[in-house]
Amino acid sequence: MSRLLLGVVLLGNLSVCVKAQVTLAPPAQVKFNSTDYRNILHWTPAPSSSSLQYDVQWKIYGEADWLDVDGCQGVQKLHCDLSAVTSEPREWYYGRVRASSVASSSKSGWTLSPRFSPRWDTKISPPALKLNLTEQSIVVRVKSPRTLVRKLHSNLHYTIYVTNTNGKEEVFQINCCSNKLTLKNLDHNSKYCLQAQTVIPLQAKSSARSSE
Repeated sequence: MSRLLLGVVLLGNLSVCVKAQVTLAPPAQVKFNSTDYRNILHWTPAPSSSSLQYDVQWKIYGEADWLDVDGCQGVQKLHCDLSAVTSEPREWYYGRVRASSVASSSKSGWTLSPRFSPRWDTKISPPALKLNLTEQSIVVRVKSPRTLVRKLHSNLHYTIYVTNTNGKEEVFQINCCSNKLTLKNLDHNSKYCLQAQTVIPLQAKSSARSSE
């Protein structure tokens, strides 16, 4: 009987401390933005959240394992360059991001991006034009972004649009290995405006026209 009473007294004096677990809201609007095969994953922080860090992972569609992205673990920025790990144009990829708080040692759930294809989802930039004028001609040289040339050099073509003061437009095609066009037989009393467009025939993809 005395042991039972002692046990009740000891139990009555116990105090239990419970640390409240802070639940972090996950990042929002996780998606790839890709231009000329430079594949950047972007996200936005949850409302009313500050001083957070983010972890980024990626995987190939159909595979089970998620992989950490080097240089994008515990970062405070709201984007991550995944070009190196999403470099195969024919594959489909996912990215995901979670938030963590150093102050509370808590982590949010993961937010998944839509499925991403470098081949179909990347936007192509128009080339830059450099013009050299002579008394008899205009020599047009075309230069594409370096990342695009490295990825698709043999598949790049260019369309050059030449418009004169009368509004007449002529269209010229340049293949990947030339990058130069010479315009001859020009009217010396006319003004000419030029634009260019990058074309990838194998993907049925083209850029917008460059500015004049």
